[in-house]
Amino acid sequence: MAQEARGNCVLGIDYGTDSCRAVVTETENGLEKASAVAEYPRWASGLFCDPAKNIFRQHPLDYIESLERAMDSLLDQVGKVALASIRGIAIDTTGSTPCAVDEAGMPLSLSPRFADSPDAMFVLWKDHSATGEAAAVNHAAKNWGGTDFTQYEGGIYSSEWFWAKIAHIFMVNPRIEAAAFSFVEHCDWMPALLTGTQRPDILNRSRCAMGHKAMWHEEFGGYPPWEFMRLIHPSLPRIASTLGTKTWTSDQTCGRLTREWAARLHLAEGTPVTVGAYDAHMGAVGGGVREGVLVKVMGTSTCDMTVGPVSRDKERLVRGICGQVNGSIIPGMIGYEAGQSAFGDLFAWFKKLISWPFENALRKGRADAAEAKFAASVESNLMSSLESEAALVDPSESGVLALDWLNGRRTPDADQLLTGAIVGLRLGTTAPAVYRALVEAAAFGARAIVERFREEGVAIERIVAVGGIPGKSALVVQLVADVLGMPIDVSSVDQSVALGASMFAAVAAGIHPSVVEAQRRMLPPIQRTVTPRPDFIRKYDALYSRYRKLGTCAEKEFA
Repeated sequence: MAQEARGNCVLGIDYGTDSCRAVVTETENGLEKASAVAEYPRWASGLFCDPAKNIFRQHPLDYIESLERAMDSLLDQVGKVALASIRGIAIDTTGSTPCAVDEAGMPLSLSPRFADSPDAMFVLWKDHSATGEAAAVNHAAKNWGGTDFTQYEGGIYSSEWFWAKIAHIFMVNPRIEAAAFSFVEHCDWMPALLTGTQRPDILNRSRCAMGHKAMWHEEFGGYPPWEFMRLIHPSLPRIASTLGTKTWTSDQTCGRLTREWAARLHLAEGTPVTVGAYDAHMGAVGGGVREGVLVKVMGTSTCDMTVGPVSRDKERLVRGICGQVNGSIIPGMIGYEAGQSAFGDLFAWFKKLISWPFENALRKGRADAAEAKFAASVESNLMSSLESEAALVDPSESGVLALDWLNGRRTPDADQLLTGAIVGLRLGTTAPAVYRALVEAAAFGARAIVERFREEGVAIERIVAVGGIPGKSALVVQLVADVLGMPIDVSSVDQSVALGASMFAAVAAGIHPSVVEAQRRMLPPIQRTVTPRPDFIRKYDALYSRYRKLGTCAEKEFA
């Protein structure tokens, strides 16, 4: 018999890079009552992507179908009555992940004309095909003779972000340029779709998304002026004219669940839905972010989030991060974002690299049933074996050093043209030694971010780790603690991002009066604290210096 969730429950929906997660949470204490995960079917098949060209696109049907499957699973777990009693809904997604839409707010890829066009789909955060357009934004910002509109974006605009991606789509696909009425972030489209408010003229744009990735700021009265946008691409002013001048924080509702979507998702019609936000920002709230606390959302990439007070004077600018926005994380506070473009992706890349002989043999049909079974067994145990052996490697003796820029560098100082490197290889170098060097490189990248925040006057006194990696790899968390020379608190919940979304849903439902109060009531205890090892702190201080020198050399010689 299905269990029924009791009490005041809300629904947090978390769209990650690979899947949709839906979590039912109690608002009194933050306890998870049920959760479900559904992969994106087209994405899982590798459709509409070209990794060799840094092109990563996702079809909107992946988002819709995965949400419906996740909600079907929740129905099986908790029953119809429990889902119908959900009090509020909040949605987070990756970002910047924009898509071209028509006048009704429908993604162009949902029309027969553009059904198979990757340029008509959501351009995933990790798509770096717009490096040239990002360079154009940066050149214009520094040379056009007026305000530098990247100043609240860390001073450097990235190919991962809104305007660069739009300009690139227009440059390579005139058909999309002609057909696009506007562009909408994934985190804005999903709440709007569920509430019937997706028309661009009534759409509530997320403060989080537009502030961090689209150069929106109150000081500018909205977005940069058309005279500036025209320098990047002549059609950008037309798109900017559809965005309005306001943005909304995620403690506000964007509308209520329509009858159609209530039926499709087994929820009650009229349930309030919050304004959307990026996964890392809501995840920071679910991880306990506050002034002095840096929440590291560790997954495919990392997002490093913290908050600070709003100044009465001119806002202090932080160089080389992914933006600072009033209300993007906790309303009434400045939200600061940094991160690494590749984190878990580093380890997935290495696994794929050394698994190639097995996968290639299987693809070509050269393996019989016994060999295929053996290959599958090796692959399933590969990462745990690497972890255990890499833990035994002495970093001061292996001589292997890596750069973590395999997907470019997000922060400090965004540059998506940079590439990774591995040096110090010898004939005796082992796979575990290389794997450990990649983990160390990820940790060194994390240290560079913390140092930049501190250099710019942002206090970092405590680290909290959330996301998929802390639950999967004790070695990764330990080495990050060693390199930072700081303890790392690991959250006791697996779905901290969805929990953060649930906190916003509880505010939108009127259950808690503010995000801070929702956080106080619903924040889970820390599962464990990983402390740095004194001997390794000393070793990694020396290796970090070499990492910085290697990075300088790579930037100068190989960018």
